[in-house]
Amino acid sequence: MSAIESRADVQGAALALRVLNGDLGAAQLWFGANVLERYRQLPGWRVMRTNSVGRIRSPEGVTLDFGIADDDQVVHATAADLSQRLPDHERQHWAQHLLVPPVSRNFLTMRLLPGSCIDDGDLRDWTA
Repeated sequence: MSAIESRADVQGAALALRVLNGDLGAAQLWFGANVLERYRQLPGWRVMRTNSVGRIRSPEGVTLDFGIADDDQVVHATAADLSQRLPDHERQHWAQHLLVPPVSRNFLTMRLLPGSCIDDGDLRDWTA
C-alpha cells in the first residue's frame, strides 16, 4: 500500500468517525463529473479546479466546493454544503447525477416510506 492510499484510509476513517459522532453534514455524496457540464455552459457561472479540489461559482457569487476523484470522473461534496449552498432550483440536476453504490431497495423503501409492507423472506440468523 502506498503512503497516499494509507493516508486516504486514515482520512476516510476520520471522516466516518465525524459523521458517526453526529456531524451528519460532513457526510459525502458522490456524483458523475458530468454534473459540472451544465455550469460550464451557463452564462456567468464558473467552474474552477486544482488537481483534486474544485469550486462552482454562480453569477450571484454563491460557491460550492467539491472534491475530484477517480481520474476526474467523480466529484463529491458534503451533504451540508449541498443542502445549504446549492440553489434549490439546481438540486434536481445534482440528484440526476448522483452515484449510488449497491443498496438494498427494500431497506431504502422502509426508511423513505415508514409503514411500508414488504415481503422480504423469513427472519433468520446471519451465518457464514
